[in-house]
Amino acid sequence: MKFIADFHLHSKYSRATSKNMDLENLDKWAKIKGIKVLSTGDFTHPEWFKNLKEKLEPAEIGLFKLKKSDSGTRFILTTEVSCVYSKKGKIRKIHIIIFAPSFEIVEKINTHLGWIGNLKADGRPILGLDAKELLKIILNISENCLVVGAHVMTPWFGIFGSKSGFDSIEECFEDYSKYIYALESGLSADPKMLWRIPDGRRLSLISNSDAHSPSHIGREANVFDTELSYPAIIEAIKTKDPQKFLYTIEFYPEEGKYHYDGHRECNIRLSPKETKKYNGICPNCGRPLTIGVLNRVEQLADRPEGFKPEEVIPFKSLVPLEEIIAEVLGRGRAANQVKKEYQNLIEKFDSEFNILLNVKREDLETATLPEIAEGIIRVREGKVIKEPGYDGVYGKIRIFSKAEDSFPKQKTLF
Repeated sequence: MKFIADFHLHSKYSRATSKNMDLENLDKWAKIKGIKVLSTGDFTHPEWFKNLKEKLEPAEIGLFKLKKSDSGTRFILTTEVSCVYSKKGKIRKIHIIIFAPSFEIVEKINTHLGWIGNLKADGRPILGLDAKELLKIILNISENCLVVGAHVMTPWFGIFGSKSGFDSIEECFEDYSKYIYALESGLSADPKMLWRIPDGRRLSLISNSDAHSPSHIGREANVFDTELSYPAIIEAIKTKDPQKFLYTIEFYPEEGKYHYDGHRECNIRLSPKETKKYNGICPNCGRPLTIGVLNRVEQLADRPEGFKPEEVIPFKSLVPLEEIIAEVLGRGRAANQVKKEYQNLIEKFDSEFNILLNVKREDLETATLPEIAEGIIRVREGKVIKEPGYDGVYGKIRIFSKAEDSFPKQKTLF
């Protein structure tokens, strides 16, 4: 069975997260996006976990569905944990994703982690725990769990991050490195960047939304062709079987908010070459720059730019449909015109991923403005203009050049 999965998001109990991040809205948006398997997120939070047990019931092995619902959405039990600790004379801040196969296993995990930190404080708890020790705890509870490094290149909280990370999986997990099977690329990196790093070639690379609001689920995702069950999904990830793990769906990494180096307060954005010219110091204020993902990849890489391993899970880069519509109409994503046209296309073609990946140009042109159809096709073909993000500022992906922006836009949609 071919399906799309998003394994990393946050509930309404996480900081800076929409109050609409509940199971009903997640189920609704999974159908709109075309996602079959969706993370529950935040299973360590007591109130959210109570909510999960009350509202979900078992479906296929290790997967769950909303009670009294035939929507087809399946939920998988995952959470993100923040490990903050000192190792080798440096403060480490590492985010970890945990996959679990059952409520019973989650209860054991929560009991153990509750002895270490306050699980009620945030949906993504902060624990004073070595990432290796977290991995040991999880595997001692169940070898059927999967532990994955979250957004591994992010400066502040990635395993390879420039501010508090390591140079390799082995440096972080030591003798337990053999139990790490996958890494999450994160919004500011894509697989072709990580293929330049030894661990990025050796391990599976998964991609997820890390969504804080329902409409953002699926902005990155994974496509499988396997049995619909927890064991089948985990096995496909672990083995990197290209017949079962088909490809990942990526943000253009330039749109991520840590792609380039820079200093947000001074509105300074620099490429790695420019950063080297300034010795890593902001030319405006004289303070250290935040070193972004691209620069960090350069530091760790043992392969040249553009290198592609022989055996690899491919990927496709997309732009969210609302962003395409908003650019064509010259409106913000929240504008009523944008939302109406988004809904029009979803009603005609079933889901956002179907529109972005599959619907033919001629069918799009009969359903929407020709400029929107053109924008979807250009994104599908990788014909976009990129303005990299830096130091917490999201980048911008444009589809049409400024010269093309002068084309007359229709004021009404048919």
